[in-house]
Amino acid sequence: MVVLEPNSSLARRFWVALEPLHAVVYFAPEPAAAAKEVGLRGWWMGYFAGRAAPLGPIGPGPVTSMFYGFAPGMVARALPDAWTFAKPEDVLQSRILAVEAALTRLLPPGAELAELDELAVLLERAVAGCRFDGRPLAAAWASAEPPDRPLARLWLATCALREHRGDGHVLAGVSAGLSGLDASLTHIAAGATTRELVQRARGWTDEEWAGSTARLLSRGLLDSAGRLTASGAAVRHDVEEMTDRLATDPLDALGPAAVDRALELAEPLSRAVVDAGGLPIPNPMGAVRP
Repeated sequence: MVVLEPNSSLARRFWVALEPLHAVVYFAPEPAAAAKEVGLRGWWMGYFAGRAAPLGPIGPGPVTSMFYGFAPGMVARALPDAWTFAKPEDVLQSRILAVEAALTRLLPPGAELAELDELAVLLERAVAGCRFDGRPLAAAWASAEPPDRPLARLWLATCALREHRGDGHVLAGVSAGLSGLDASLTHIAAGATTRELVQRARGWTDEEWAGSTARLLSRGLLDSAGRLTASGAAVRHDVEEMTDRLATDPLDALGPAAVDRALELAEPLSRAVVDAGGLPIPNPMGAVRP
């Protein structure tokens, strides 16, 4: 029996509360338009360059490793070519400005500046309390220079916290012996997403998909119908439990009262983003409306 630490389930609620605010960057038109304006070619080049920008002019190998769920060939079509069209620092700044514009459009006019600033301060405290051992992507985003505007600061903090959790999720998947594609197949088998969404968004061929299926069958994690076995469900549970457990640094840094206040401020904003069409449900990252 797995005994959850007290903050583990709260860590998942914290992610659910913040993820729509962060994920606007992947679905709103403003970031895609900004990537094109800065010189990047195509949506996926904008995605890989934008998400990796705080790391500098990095190549496809490390990005494939850190992003975990993408086919190597898909990453290599975007990097390092992206850096011949735009400098990482320009990509980063244009991305922050674009997400700020998207959130300004999506959030209700009644969103109080004082409350946005309060939430930004709380989330920056949460980021400052994170440990970044083995979490290169989160460390890079946490090191990005914060803007002096509350909404831009708020998004940058949600991004660092999201990547902190994401890096932990990669660590959990790797510790379970899963490749990025293997992990995606277990998500699908658990009903969290669909093959259509994942294969289109992550670039895996049918042959690679079949190879992952064969590996999971041989380990006894999937049955012949592609469903999780009891062993597969246990592995999936352990990965999610470890992900939550590795994501408790921000909660510990804030303390119970500040966590409650952050949730009180963030959840209505995230619901507003989803309701305004800023985040489709379902989506490849499994984010939901709080």
